[in-house]
Amino acid sequence: MDGAFGGRFGGRAGGRLGGPGRGSSGERGGGPRRYRDVRASQVAASPEVVWAAVLLQVEVLGPDRYVRLMGCRDRGRGGPRPLAAGSLVPGFRVDGAMPPQVLVLDGAHRFSAYRLTFRLLPGADGGTRLEAHTDAVFPGVLGTVYRLLVFDSRLHKLATWSIVRRVRRRADRMARRGLPA
Repeated sequence: MDGAFGGRFGGRAGGRLGGPGRGSSGERGGGPRRYRDVRASQVAASPEVVWAAVLLQVEVLGPDRYVRLMGCRDRGRGGPRPLAAGSLVPGFRVDGAMPPQVLVLDGAHRFSAYRLTFRLLPGADGGTRLEAHTDAVFPGVLGTVYRLLVFDSRLHKLATWSIVRRVRRRADRMARRGLPA
């Protein structure tokens, strides 16, 4: 999957991702610190059902009050449905979609530029491995403070893990009920 989106979706978010930085891997550079993380879970449902669950969850990711408070670039809902390149949900713009394998969300606010990528991979026993990849940079002093408060405190890991769990539960319920994707 990396190759499919490597050039178009792998480099920049809001014009600020992709530069040198000091990431979670300890790399050093002159730019803002970078954060990368992956949360993953095995889902006992087909990729099509998991994809439908991801799309439903993404529609409710950014609470309106939080999006306004943070000064998110993308505050409303718009664009094509089901979600596709150019769609907007509060806090994110869909940068790319390759159903039922990859959904790339791009966002920016006062303290960070970020990308959240959902990858669906063949899993054990006919299920699906769901991965949520975070890639973010935190420019300036306020970005550094934000990173300390939200990312270094592990709040973001907990929030991302919560999203993955909600998608897994929703997909499991859909598969048990035989709901179409």
